[in-house]
Amino acid sequence: MKSKSIKVDYLARVEGEGRLLVKIKNNKVSDVKFNIIEPPRFFEAFLRGRRFTEAPDITARICGICPVAYQMSSLHAMESICGKKVTGPLRDLRRLLYCGEYIESHALHIYLLHAPDFLGYEDAIQMAKDHPELVKKALRLKKIGNDLMILLGGREIHPINVKVGGFYKVPTKKQLEEHIEPLKWALEFALETVKVTATLPFPDLERDYEFVSLHHPEEYPLCEGKLVSNKGVDITIDDFLKCFEEEHVEHSTSLHARVKARGDYLVGPMARYNNNFDRLPAVARKAAKEAGLEKSCSNPFKSIIVRAVETAFACHEALRLIKKYEMPDKPYVEVKPRQGTGHGCTEAPRGILYHRYKIDSNGVIQDARIIPPTSQNQKSIEADLLRFVEKNIELPHDKLTWQCEQVVRNYDPCISCSCHFLKLKIERE
Repeated sequence: MKSKSIKVDYLARVEGEGRLLVKIKNNKVSDVKFNIIEPPRFFEAFLRGRRFTEAPDITARICGICPVAYQMSSLHAMESICGKKVTGPLRDLRRLLYCGEYIESHALHIYLLHAPDFLGYEDAIQMAKDHPELVKKALRLKKIGNDLMILLGGREIHPINVKVGGFYKVPTKKQLEEHIEPLKWALEFALETVKVTATLPFPDLERDYEFVSLHHPEEYPLCEGKLVSNKGVDITIDDFLKCFEEEHVEHSTSLHARVKARGDYLVGPMARYNNNFDRLPAVARKAAKEAGLEKSCSNPFKSIIVRAVETAFACHEALRLIKKYEMPDKPYVEVKPRQGTGHGCTEAPRGILYHRYKIDSNGVIQDARIIPPTSQNQKSIEADLLRFVEKNIELPHDKLTWQCEQVVRNYDPCISCSCHFLKLKIERE
């Protein structure tokens, strides 16, 4: 028997390191082990004993790419405990801040992290040599999202202006209106991006995913709604742990999430798109259809098109929110602590981010639990790799290695909150 190994000591264009082991015997895949090494970072432990008002600032430090998601999930959990609901202009500003994060995060992933895979470049720097104007436009798009985060959050990385009940400071209408022209350009470029990504060469990979996302009766979900799936999940956020569970696997120090009694599921852009297509604005639905997307998409490689559609949505939604904005009388509503348990779940660019907190009557955090989207997707990534290698076992060694990496990058894994990725080893017997 001839044995063979493929090693990738460091997977570029994702945050961190980890391992993947693929065993091939008699030209059949005998085993796939996706191992993300997860050294403890103790954020949940850091939160215990702190005031409930500190959670947004502490959790924002978990991730430099999705800090708004961590803040919003913590805010919703705390406000649910205390019996407060933020509405009106303050709710709109939170949604607008989230749009800024979607724009900057999706622009980063589409052009700088994922597009080089399809076009055969080692990285975006090499890609920029042949496509300088496209990369410049991508950076401009990302900056427009970052500028919204700076205005509303105080800074683009680990924002400091949000608080339980609202914001420390809110912008004037004039300050927001200064972002209208940049966002108009951003919307046009996002629509162009949908067209560009639709022309990329997509490997063939379809799976019968369970798509899990928020679902709101009136809008494309960011911060509120029920949790639903295309296979029957329909629950409130408070019931998250009744439906989903995390488990230890022998080959990994990280937890793998699963639907109880069922198995892996997928969160993120494809899940939101499949469960909420009719909630997208008309301009985004039209762009998706012209790009060849149906109401449902099950090829993970095409997630790059879906992210472009969501970028168009975020730009359109930001413009809508700015145009309707009227400055509130106060930047926040008063929130007084009370003993209880609260749950928060919002849609990070990479998928649902669940928080649960217990606080006492003085507002001191007794317990915290955080389940990020990347850990929820780990079992699905592993299943994708198994299916992809099975279908492409005859590919040349280098190309198979490259595309295994791309399978992982389809998910835009945000590993900084827990671990690092990837060493790839394929053994052939």
